[in-house]
Amino acid sequence: MTAIRGYVAPTTETGALGVHSLDQFVLAVPDANIAQEFYGNFGLDIVRDGNTLAIKTFGDEHRWGSVVEGKTKALHHLSFGCYADDLPRLKAHIEGSGVKLIDPPPGFESNGFWFRNHENVLIEVKVGPKVSPSQKAESQRTSAPAGTAGAAIRANWPPVRPRRLSHVLTFTADVDASIKFYERTLGLRLSDRASDLVAFMHGIHGSDHHLLALVKSNAPGFHHCSWDVASVNDIGLGATRMHDKGWTKGWGLGRHVLGSNYFHYVRDPWGSFAEYSCDIDYIPKEQLWPSADHKPEDSFYLWGPDVPPEFTINYEGGET
Repeated sequence: MTAIRGYVAPTTETGALGVHSLDQFVLAVPDANIAQEFYGNFGLDIVRDGNTLAIKTFGDEHRWGSVVEGKTKALHHLSFGCYADDLPRLKAHIEGSGVKLIDPPPGFESNGFWFRNHENVLIEVKVGPKVSPSQKAESQRTSAPAGTAGAAIRANWPPVRPRRLSHVLTFTADVDASIKFYERTLGLRLSDRASDLVAFMHGIHGSDHHLLALVKSNAPGFHHCSWDVASVNDIGLGATRMHDKGWTKGWGLGRHVLGSNYFHYVRDPWGSFAEYSCDIDYIPKEQLWPSADHKPEDSFYLWGPDVPPEFTINYEGGET
């Protein structure tokens, strides 16, 4: 296959094969208008595209997520990007591992291929530009010099604009099985884990500490989407704006241990979350990250408020 310009794979370790990015997530929700309000208030650029919403960041044409209407909120599918030369190799590799390829769902065109994972979650692999970062994202830690005010008055505060999608976290009934599946099919690698409760996976071509995270539940589902912002101040401004708009439930401000990012989560209208995230660890493509199994009580968050009880509920799985 002829490589598409700009999508050519960089040199990596011999024989390594895997996707380079989480290209987008797709959610089904009962009312797209509510989704447009929520994600718009969050600071994202929401564009109507027929019967779907395209979730973008301002100044970037990439479609980081989509919302389609459905009877209930559900994870519709995850889409992963790869280099053009890797597409036929990935397709052959995945079929050779015993995974059956399927037709695209109605309304979704693709230059790639589709299949379902071991828990029936729909997955797309397609050719596209590498949208996971190729270096650690810069974080702003500026301080005003003496004699200068460092904060604007509330009336003049700037809108918070996330820069990109960092990762998604999905529920799974079996963390170990999910790790093995994504390693075997997509070439993702384990970054860190905490027992059989949660695991974090990165891409082999350089990515954040995790582009996909997995948390134990009774069934698959969507827990949160995480959006990179430039500073802890942006996290606070975003959280305050969402609170002022009526989105008052969530968790933060805090700092994670695995990934090291600062965070604030805002609960969405369907019981899942959107996260403002800053300064997450980065794993270069030349580095093998020393993954480890950590004690859960030591590895969830370094500091922050108590975790609200609804934070771990999988409403898609029927938990209450």
